[in-house]
Amino acid sequence: MPVPATKYRRVLLKLSGEALLGDRTYGISPQYVRYLCEEVKKMHDLGVEVAIVIGGGNWLRGAQAAEQGIEEATAHYMGMLAMVINALALQSGLEALGIPTRVQSALRIDEVAEPYIRRRAIHHLEKGLVVVFAAGTGNPFFTSDTAAALRAAEIDAEVILMGKNAVDGVYDADPRKVAGAHKYEEMDYRDLLEKRLQIMDSTAAALAEDRKIPIIVFDLGQADAMVRAVKGEHVGTLVHSH
Repeated sequence: MPVPATKYRRVLLKLSGEALLGDRTYGISPQYVRYLCEEVKKMHDLGVEVAIVIGGGNWLRGAQAAEQGIEEATAHYMGMLAMVINALALQSGLEALGIPTRVQSALRIDEVAEPYIRRRAIHHLEKGLVVVFAAGTGNPFFTSDTAAALRAAEIDAEVILMGKNAVDGVYDADPRKVAGAHKYEEMDYRDLLEKRLQIMDSTAAALAEDRKIPIIVFDLGQADAMVRAVKGEHVGTLVHSH
């Protein structure tokens, strides 16, 4: 009997908007977008079905805009539009590598993206397309982390790959600021919530725990980390249910 090439068949990759910055402080680095797309291609070439949820923090964070006096719900919708911009950048980068890609938006923008339809998304994945979910959940007051957990549950993803910038897992303190911070090789959702480690928001963690979807937290800057994770190798920190 042949040994499967990967441990996971269908994955949800969560990227923050800041993941597209590269060495910039604002906007999008085309070079880093290409690097990320090449890493996704490595998974796709193994036959893994890949869906992506992308944030918009490289352009705008709704919560921060609200602090500047913009009405809060409106500020969150502005953040969702930033997510659409990033999704289109990923689509362009993936298709430049020959990977057929569809953007599905939780907000209707028919000229540039399909509306989010669960069954259509699953059909795309089964046909070998990468699907990028844009505009979060389509509702204000929910983060892109929550959108990732929600979409992962809807499409029956077997794992959430949560890419971080220059942090290779979950620590008990920010390793970029605290010398000697302890890294967790694995942990359960209860510990994540009780210790308030802020690797994701509590709504997302509770939903992933309820649906028993494991999360692998890893450093996006580590080449081959994604493909190693889907093969079942230990990468970063594994967060799971009891």
